[in-house]
Formats: sequence, C-alpha cells, structure tokens
Amino acid sequence: MKRIACLCFLTAAVSGVAFAAEVDPFLGRWALDLQGGGAGWLEVVQGDGYLDASVLWGGGSVLPVDFVTVDDGTLYVSRLNKVDRKDAGGAVVRTQMVTEVLEVKVKGDELTGTRISPRRNGNGFERSTFRGKRIAPLPAAPDLSKVKYGEPIALFNGKDLSGWKLTNERQANGWSVEDGVLVNNPVQEEGKHRSYGNLRTDREFEDFNLTLDVNVPQHGNSGIYLRGIYEVQVSDTYGKPLNPHNMGGIYSRITPTVAAEKPAGEWQTMDITLVDRHVTVKLNGHTIIDNQPLEGCTGGALWPDEFRPGPIYLQGDHTGVSYRNVVLKPVKK
Repeated sequence: MKRIACLCFLTAAVSGVAFAAEVDPFLGRWALDLQGGGAGWLEVVQGDGYLDASVLWGGGSVLPVDFVTVDDGTLYVSRLNKVDRKDAGGAVVRTQMVTEVLEVKVKGDELTGTRISPRRNGNGFERSTFRGKRIAPLPAAPDLSKVKYGEPIALFNGKDLSGWKLTNERQANGWSVEDGVLVNNPVQEEGKHRSYGNLRTDREFEDFNLTLDVNVPQHGNSGIYLRGIYEVQVSDTYGKPLNPHNMGGIYSRITPTVAAEKPAGEWQTMDITLVDRHVTVKLNGHTIIDNQPLEGCTGGALWPDEFRPGPIYLQGDHTGVSYRNVVLKPVKK
C-alpha cells in the first residue's frame, strides 16, 4: 500500500510539473490587436492549483472570465454572456446564456488567437482572429519630485478646433466652441441614434502633466484618454460610493481613494500626471489616485500599444460635456 501511495504521489507530482510547464508560456499580461481594429487586453494568472484570467475586448470594462484551461499547447478562455431574444416589436421573449471561447497559442512573447462566439440570432457561430504581444513588467513607481517638464502647451485655443480632429471622420461631429469653451452636444432625434465622434489632438505625446477644467451635466458621461489608451473617467457621480467608474477613476481599473467630485453642472479641475505607466489624478485639489500602476489599456483605446506616443482624446459619443483651459506639459527625457 505504501508503494502504491508513493507511486500515486510521484505520478501526481510529475503531472503537476508537466502542467505547469505547459501553462507558463501563457502567464502574464498581453496587449491584443483585434480583427477589424480596436484594442484588447488579456491577463492570465495561476494560483492555488488553478488558472484564472481577465479580459478587455474592445470597449467596456475589464472583466473576469468564467473558465480557463490549457490543452495540448492551446489556452482556452471561456466567458458567459447573457443574450435577450426579442420579438418583432422589440419585447424580450427569452433570455439565454451563451458561451464565448478564445483559443490562444503562444510563441515566445507573441500570441495568436481565435474568438468563437454564437451569433445573437442563434444561427451558428462567428469567428474572428486576434494577435497580441506580452506586456513588459511594470517599472517601479517614479519619483515625481525628480521629473522635469518642458514648456506648457495650450491644447485648446479658446477660439476654434485648431489642433483637434475626430478619431473617426465618418462619425458626426458634436464639438464646437462657445464663449471660449470646448462643448460637445450630441443631439439625438427621437427614435433614432446618430453616432457622434470622439475628439483627439493632432499632436501625440509620451509622458506629461495635463490640467483642465470640465463641466459635466446631470447624468453626463465622457472621458479623457491619456496617450489615446488610458481613460480618466468624466461622469456625474456626485454622492455615489467609490467605484473605478466614478469621476477621476481610471475606467474599470483604478478606484479613486477619495470622492472629490462636485455636483453636476459645476466646473471642476483635473490635474493628471502620466509617467512610466503610472498615473496620478488630482480632482478639485484632492489627490484621488497617487502614482498608481497602469496594468493595461482601457475600453475604447485607439490601440493596445502602451509604449508609443499618442494623443489626448475626449470622449464625445455618450453625452454632452464642456472643457476649458486644457494645458499639457511634456516630460523631459
């Protein structure tokens, strides 16, 4: 019996070592280029004898997945999604849970994958491909007292949209200048939806300090994208519990430590510093995010690459919002 027990233990140990060796290439954070454009992000971790993962797919939030496994050199990631079936009048007649699967293969620091998802009409599957690169480990938090800045750059001249353009020229432009203020007014017709565009700077930047004033209307929702990939949330969240989707948070990633927002309709000041993939956010004079690491892009990123320069872009596809006094100081390298 002792020999049998010893043999079982050795077999399990060898199996565990083999599984660990098969899993290791997939562990870590990955920046994903999605088919048709758009940015994604995948993190695979191992602990307590199991695999787990989180995914960002284009827009929305970073979300945990439902199951992860590795088989014969392929990583399988599955997510459950709720789908409402509607009748001709738009009424929900049935709700189903469908399983989406990512099949991933890795070679060195690059991956290739296929996303397999049931069509929402229930007829067959949709398949799309993606590729990705391993994200380098985060450096230590920078000493911001030693950071040197260049001359301030006024990104908005208070007169017109010079230096700005839509991220997608096919969308409607709701941006204009009124009394020295940059205003977004995405007017919708009843019963229709018009797609409005996000506004980005012509110029691109690496690390910097950005200051601005913002006025959010009741139920307003916008965002300030740093280098085109990290969204600082702009939203009417006065009086709400702390959440990574609140005013000044890094969307779905970093929760403010203090609720410093003002009521809707009041001008608010933001002071944002991005250095070495670490971010500091001051809202209305209060530090709400203090030199915290950024683990990857956020929903709506223009691309997944965290190591290239990018624009400041202002989200305009949700609700109205106003900005003024937009000034950037680039970090001297």
